[in-house]
Amino acid sequence: MVPKERLELSRGVASADFESAASTDSATQAWEADYSRPGRSLAGTDRPRWWRVQFRPMRRTDFDYQLPQELIAQRPAERRSASRLLCLNPDGTLADRHMPDFAEMLVPGDLLLFNDARVIPARLRGIKDSGGQVEVLIERVLDATHALAQVRASKPPKPGSKLLLARDALVAVVEGREGEFYKLNFETDDLQAALEQHGELPLPPYIEHPASSDDRERYQTVFARVPGAVAAPTAGLHFDDSLLAAIAARGVETGFVTLHVGAGTFQPVRVDDTDAHTMHAEWGEVPAATAAAVAEARARGGRVVSIGTTALRLLETVARDHDGAVTAWTGETDIFITPGFRFRAVDLLLTNFHLPRSTLFMLVAAFAGLERMKAAYAHAVRGRYRFYSYGDCCLLRR
Repeated sequence: MVPKERLELSRGVASADFESAASTDSATQAWEADYSRPGRSLAGTDRPRWWRVQFRPMRRTDFDYQLPQELIAQRPAERRSASRLLCLNPDGTLADRHMPDFAEMLVPGDLLLFNDARVIPARLRGIKDSGGQVEVLIERVLDATHALAQVRASKPPKPGSKLLLARDALVAVVEGREGEFYKLNFETDDLQAALEQHGELPLPPYIEHPASSDDRERYQTVFARVPGAVAAPTAGLHFDDSLLAAIAARGVETGFVTLHVGAGTFQPVRVDDTDAHTMHAEWGEVPAATAAAVAEARARGGRVVSIGTTALRLLETVARDHDGAVTAWTGETDIFITPGFRFRAVDLLLTNFHLPRSTLFMLVAAFAGLERMKAAYAHAVRGRYRFYSYGDCCLLRR
């Protein structure tokens, strides 16, 4: 058996794919500019030539901040809606609130959109048929027997080799590579059911305790419906039945989209120039009913409020590709949102606090402004807010 500390990811899949290596070194001063022009989308390679002529490329160090380790939440709040809520007001001020106050910030005619993806027990442990330890993290279930997965082992498994998982209860044959993932063929008739029986909940790498029965409940939204995600849409974790009832009582509508969050959400940006970063792709769906609800909200002057960055990424993907309209849609998105992106679908964003130098911190910086977000995060650190998946949240307006 190979000691656990010697395990490494096979064939160049860096350990940050399982464990984020995002740095908390002090931030460098970001260059301030007006990152938008009417009618242009400036995300990644969509930026026009004048962007690089007038502005220097953004660096990952522009998105750094200091975070004490003890502020990374290891357990959820006692109650879902007991989390703290930091509000970035339109005048630039900050307000310390709590999640039950969120309903009061909404007005009749607003539309809240949630991600109803359900987290699957995607982590499996076992041994290779050659004897070495192995850990498998399912990225995507392809059909009843096949999946794409990250594989951590002392040596890369070869095509045709077998992985004996969950104490030999589940066997997977390595078919080969597909990009950064392995394609595995599981000896079962129902892979989804087998994962439910033998898999472990894939808690984020910065949560240090093993997944428990409590995590199986709390690392899942109360409205989780469509299995396939390997990370939770964490902004939705703050909602319980009482808060949802209070929101409905104010005449606020709700709707759902589905984005199957992949393990790539924890990958750090490894290149200095953010334009050179390659975003992972995730499957998503905007139902026709949700698209109609967005159109109706716009027609009555209501605001579209995205509960989490996952819902926002999906909505903005559709709006980007349909001249600002949100239509019924199914497919994959690898949208990478950085300062300068032209938002068309979402007016307000409720989101947790994100890792420094991460694509999600870049997204919120694009939505609310980089310097505003740095100031808000510094305020949250001073106020001892709890960070990341099991932590507190903030409400952003653009």
